[in-house]
Amino acid sequence: MREILNDLLPWWRDGKTVGMGTVVATWRSAPRPAGASMVVGPDDEAFGSVSGGCVEGAVFEEAKLVVGGESSPALHRYGVSDDDAFSVGLTCGGILDVFVEPISKQTFPELDQVAASIDAHEPVAVVTCVDGADDRVGNRLVVWNDRVSGTLGLDRLDAAITDDVRGMLAAGRTGMVHYGHDGERLGDDLSLFVAAYAPPRRMLVFGAIDFAAAVARMGAFLGHKVTVCDARPVFATPKRFPDAHEVVVEWPHRYLQAEVDAGRVDERTIICVLTHDPKFDVPLLQVALPLDVAYIGAMGSRRTHDDRLARLREAGVPEEQIARLSSPIGLDLGARTPEETAVSIAAEIIALQWGGDGARLSDADGRIHRDVER
Repeated sequence: MREILNDLLPWWRDGKTVGMGTVVATWRSAPRPAGASMVVGPDDEAFGSVSGGCVEGAVFEEAKLVVGGESSPALHRYGVSDDDAFSVGLTCGGILDVFVEPISKQTFPELDQVAASIDAHEPVAVVTCVDGADDRVGNRLVVWNDRVSGTLGLDRLDAAITDDVRGMLAAGRTGMVHYGHDGERLGDDLSLFVAAYAPPRRMLVFGAIDFAAAVARMGAFLGHKVTVCDARPVFATPKRFPDAHEVVVEWPHRYLQAEVDAGRVDERTIICVLTHDPKFDVPLLQVALPLDVAYIGAMGSRRTHDDRLARLREAGVPEEQIARLSSPIGLDLGARTPEETAVSIAAEIIALQWGGDGARLSDADGRIHRDVER
């Protein structure tokens, strides 16, 4: 919904009803992920995309029908078939489920609050019943860390989903969940789509070197909130790192510990240690390795890596924590320049997130996209 909020909100505020299609599940090589949305306005203006062009026409027509009251909110599945692959099918071979519904102040009274939370980087999740009993489909619950609004139709169901959704929100995970009609966690009578809007993932880059500038640029390109930290003020300057969201002058281990204590490091955080200097690396990694974060990588040659491991063991860091360290950092792409190295680091982070192995797709068989929980 982030992509279409600026187009959707003016109509909503004017009391208009618009149609919205949202991708809620995908299989195989679907072109857009769960959460991708398309909105159709009162003058048949369309914004956003659910498939990159393959099924937009079909979703457009369904959206007009729900706005006109000629059909109810419903889940629609699109995939390849011999008859309609080029009309409403996916020529890429994927399958996707799209939930089409009317959006107005009556059907989604919390929309402005959701938009404000997204704008303020306050975590918020929107839970919509997309399949199940007729009296439940289209019901919505909005979940923040400290409050909820709306209902899925039953207090017991609302209570059960609230706890689970807050866990998904902490991880920034969007996807489908299933419950029994009365909120049973082992049931599958109801299919609920959870759209989690969490703040951007943080990337903490330690070491104000030329490689760090390239890594910061890559991190920002991928949508992360990037911080560059170094204890040397002559090197840690905003001018040297224009793509970083902030540049901090502080000893790396002190800064990281302060961020942990302030609750600003979570399981989605990426930590890149690029100083390859033991007086910075070892104290920093002693703080970082016990943390539940998404990625910890450290730059250096094989010799630097071996020396680093020896120093960590000497400092008493357990082997199970050392095993979490990606060192030397990045995938083996043959990278030489800072920019190429930044690509190899980003490639490793992406591969670990989605279960990739870094091999060439042209040398592999089977599906391109893996089924990995977000």
